[in-house]
Amino acid sequence: MRVAICLLEIHIPAAGSLKSKRQVLMSLIQRLRNQFNLSVTEVGCQDLWQHAELGLAVVCHNGAGADSILEQIFSFVENDSRVNIISSKVEIY
Repeated sequence: MRVAICLLEIHIPAAGSLKSKRQVLMSLIQRLRNQFNLSVTEVGCQDLWQHAELGLAVVCHNGAGADSILEQIFSFVENDSRVNIISSKVEIY
């Protein structure tokens, strides 16, 4: 069993207020949970309008599965036109 955790920094260019940022984030978080059955929440930059940090965690059968699911998650987020990925930090245990 492997546990993959990721800190994902994203930019939300269209967010003009914390309310609009939250709308985008809540939609993205719910879609990630539905698509990948993972744990995800906003963990940082909560008072900034256009910047967010998401913490993600997923349990996999092996290391290759963890790498694969993380690639799919990154691709999914990159395909969302409302956000841009700034950086990601990944650890697999």
